[in-house]
Amino acid sequence: DLLDPERLIQCPLVKNHWIRARRFPYHLVKCKESNPEIAKKLATCPFNARHLVPQSELSSHIMKCNDKAFVEQDVVNRSCEPPQGQLNNGSTWQAPPCAEDWETELVEGSECTFVWASLHYSEQNS
Repeated sequence: DLLDPERLIQCPLVKNHWIRARRFPYHLVKCKESNPEIAKKLATCPFNARHLVPQSELSSHIMKCNDKAFVEQDVVNRSCEPPQGQLNNGSTWQAPPCAEDWETELVEGSECTFVWASLHYSEQNS
């Protein structure tokens, strides 16, 4: 079962490493760090970062990668969706008009309860 987190997967870097599916992404990171020379020879699949293949085989892998179908379907789904501005979720709510007029308050010199305080560093530590 491909969805079983307990299934064993063979490491693409070191063939005698068999890792549980749920730990596989973590193993790949550590194994790449431990085996940089092997990792340099491998390419990462653009559809699934867990797929590491020899660089010379990347084109072939891309053509037959099972995960490519998921990405292509997602692209098709997104292209069929209306732009966000055109979505109508049925809501007729509108923001109430704002009663504040900051420019008038500024001209009228309205009372301000906020007081700016200025303390120097030496005054704070005294």
